[in-house]
Amino acid sequence: MAQRKLTDRRALVTGASSGIGRALALELARHGCDVVLIARRAERLEETKRQIQSLGRRAEIVVGDVTDSATRERALDTARNAFGALDILVNNAGIAAHGRFADSSRDRVRPIFEVNVFAPIELIRAALPLLRAGRQPIIVNIGSILGERACPHKSEYSASKFALHGFSEALRPELIRDGIDVLVVAAGPTETEHFDNLVEELGDLPWGEPRRAPPEDVARAVVRAIERGKSKLVPGWRAWFWLLLDRLAPGLVDRIMARYG
Repeated sequence: MAQRKLTDRRALVTGASSGIGRALALELARHGCDVVLIARRAERLEETKRQIQSLGRRAEIVVGDVTDSATRERALDTARNAFGALDILVNNAGIAAHGRFADSSRDRVRPIFEVNVFAPIELIRAALPLLRAGRQPIIVNIGSILGERACPHKSEYSASKFALHGFSEALRPELIRDGIDVLVVAAGPTETEHFDNLVEELGDLPWGEPRRAPPEDVARAVVRAIERGKSKLVPGWRAWFWLLLDRLAPGLVDRIMARYG
């Protein structure tokens, strides 16, 4: 993967009204990017747009659901008309659910996969012509540490992130000939509205409230990874330690998980 400067680069960020998406859009603008913002909440997008403009960069907003093909088409048309091409595509929008799989509703799994897997895959497919026309283009898929090691009570979410990580790894070598890089981010617990917008919540998580990283810290780490040409990012030492423990002593991690099953 190539190292890159971000001055005057053109980005598109989904889920940009809050959390990691909003923080990442602002951090990209601070590094010199113009940004297309996609999310469902118009007022939040307008606020983020004003902040980006105050940094001296251009921002365009597209209000809609990223699972809707019409929203994705409008976003790419906006990028094409405003910027001509794309250099950075960030798939950040995501949803989750909590609770044991055996107790869950049949209606839980499909919305999670629609947002976390199918929408980014189809957005990437449609964005490829704009990315091929970009400068050192890169796709950034915001995954999760649970896409590396799953945990109970978040089975469907874990499965969706495993799917996104696997897709990213398969896509990376396919796009080398087009000069398009692929970065997958295995984010740990982050201070976002993730826990406020669950598809289904069946009681509290048995391990309590984990320490969450500020989204601004995650955004800075992602931007550094984009600049340095990384293919995978695990922000935060706790997430790194957990994955290392899983690789060195998977049986121990299985026993820890079983306590909460």
